Amino acid sequence: MTSYCAGDASAFRALHTLVAPRVLAYLVKMTRDRVLAADLAQQTFMKIHRARHHYIAGADPLPWIMSIAHHTFIDEVRKRGSSVVVLSSTPSLPEPATEHAPVDRARVDAALAALAELPSRQRQAVVLITLEGHSAAEAAQIAGTTAGTMRVRAHRGCEALRTALGAT
Repeated sequence: MTSYCAGDASAFRALHTLVAPRVLAYLVKMTRDRVLAADLAQQTFMKIHRARHHYIAGADPLPWIMSIAHHTFIDEVRKRGSSVVVLSSTPSLPEPATEHAPVDRARVDAALAALAELPSRQRQAVVLITLEGHSAAEAAQIAGTTAGTMRVRAHRGCEALRTALGAT
């Protein structure tokens, strides 16, 4: 990121290759729409380019980039005038079924529907911490809040999912 900020165009290509899949995966999980997520990922990288002079040299660029991706998602939600992102007509998880662990499509659909029904802040915390494996501190940087707040949101979101899915 530091090289890119200094004007090295090849450094941007390397950065994009490295982080674009994570940005896209996050946006797909938040929007549940691959086409919209790809558009938002493109917007995210345009914003990164325009805001590169705000990057603090030497800092880990991933939280900064993911924060821009999150704010791009929030801008899209606001633009559409909705606080809940609607699932596509054919929701699915990207994990392929294996011989040893067949996927129960009804259960997957129920989980996706329950995730979509969570308040947006809880959904974000569950996606970042539970599904993507970010630490609470990383998730807090992305969301612009504290690690404790993200842990509480993730806990409440997971509890709501357990209740909605009938798990104990």
